[in-house]
Amino acid sequence: MLKLSGNKDLAEDVVQQVFIKLWESRTELRIETSVKSYLFKACHNKFIERMRASKKETSLLETLKWETLNKLHSDEVTVDDEKVEIINVAIEQLSPKCREAFLLSRYNQLKYKEIGEVMGISDKTVEIHISKALSQLRQAAALLLPLFLVLIPGFY
Repeated sequence: MLKLSGNKDLAEDVVQQVFIKLWESRTELRIETSVKSYLFKACHNKFIERMRASKKETSLLETLKWETLNKLHSDEVTVDDEKVEIINVAIEQLSPKCREAFLLSRYNQLKYKEIGEVMGISDKTVEIHISKALSQLRQAAALLLPLFLVLIPGFY
């Protein structure tokens, strides 16, 4: 049995199950071949039965794994969309000058000097506007985080 299974524990389990079945059906059992042949064939059949059950279980687990991964991926996309929406709402709540300086800095990748030229203000004023915007966005994120955690499906 060990040669067939390649796994000592599995071989022991199969042999034990065969002996249990043999013991339970001892009164009705009629062996017409040698006991050795009967036991070997019974162990072989039990091993095949276990492998089929294991294959079905593995297939089911594989299916469940892929379904779970797909669900998690779709939940992540939803969560990312919600994060973007929360950030956009927080940006919209900034004062017009802070919002303009922040968007030019973060989305247009402009340097403070370039933003100052576009807005007609000094580099230091741009720095103040962006610092103020980041501070307000951090505060908004801190306030919205508990609400956001409640909105995540399946998060407790």
